[in-house]
Amino acid sequence: MSLRTEAAAPPRRESPKQPKPEQHTSPMSRRRSLTGWTFLLPASLLIVAMNFWPMLQAFILSLQTGRGARLGFAEPLWYNYERLMSDQLFWMTLRTTMTYLIVQVPIMLILALILANILNNPNLRFKGLWRTAIFLPCAVSLVSYALVFRTMFSNDGIVNDWLVALNLADGPINWLGQTDTAQFVLVLGLLWRWTGFNMIFYLAALQTIDRSSIEAARVDGASALQTFWYVTLPQLRPMILLTAIMSTNGTIQLFDESYNLTQGGPAYTTMTVSHYLYSVSFEGSPNFGYAAAVSYVILFIIAVLAAAQLKIGDKRD
Repeated sequence: MSLRTEAAAPPRRESPKQPKPEQHTSPMSRRRSLTGWTFLLPASLLIVAMNFWPMLQAFILSLQTGRGARLGFAEPLWYNYERLMSDQLFWMTLRTTMTYLIVQVPIMLILALILANILNNPNLRFKGLWRTAIFLPCAVSLVSYALVFRTMFSNDGIVNDWLVALNLADGPINWLGQTDTAQFVLVLGLLWRWTGFNMIFYLAALQTIDRSSIEAARVDGASALQTFWYVTLPQLRPMILLTAIMSTNGTIQLFDESYNLTQGGPAYTTMTVSHYLYSVSFEGSPNFGYAAAVSYVILFIIAVLAAAQLKIGDKRD
């Protein structure tokens, strides 16, 4: 029996590993990066100088006590914040502000959403006129419209004249002299001015929605309400979240209406927390350290509410 021997294959030589070439940034790339930072630097410095530096100064000021320009660091440093915990007027103005927030913001956003949906109808006539008319109050000066509402709801104002003429009231109602009616007038003024502002945001978002999805829902037999609830509303969620955060921040910082419409009365029951901050800062004997502590509490409340709204409303995966 013959045997056939096979020649052994020669061993494979491994080629030596070539060192990876070092990646050097080209002069053109470095120049572009430097150019970008050069353009960003002035804006960044302005943001730091106009926003973050004053915030730091305000925090340092909140740790000081004294009247006028005679300020010194408090003992203990958190004295102003301890004082806030027992300040009944501060808590009353905070409760009033939260009442405006809970009552006014949901009504305003729902009205704005309904109006935007109506004005987005392609078959509606004079759409430009209606949109302008609803948005126009937003362009009115804050002081001007507050004074107009104050005149309308005065004891001899046009509202009382109409109510008496229509036999809906036996006599003039002291709208601004009673807590409930004064708060009602303030909320009414806020709704009149800011509903159109939020409506524009919703109207812009509605016009970006693909109408084929709405038409498909109609073909499948969905009613107008079902189409709005299950098709339109989910696509408006980011815009609803944005307007909710903006409206919440604006309401907590509400000042002009409280100051110009009711002067915080009667007996501080319509005063907002921002109006109280102004009063502590510039009326009577100014206490800038305590006012700075109030401002930081307002900042903390806004941050917490905004974070909660983002947590609840932002459902992105």
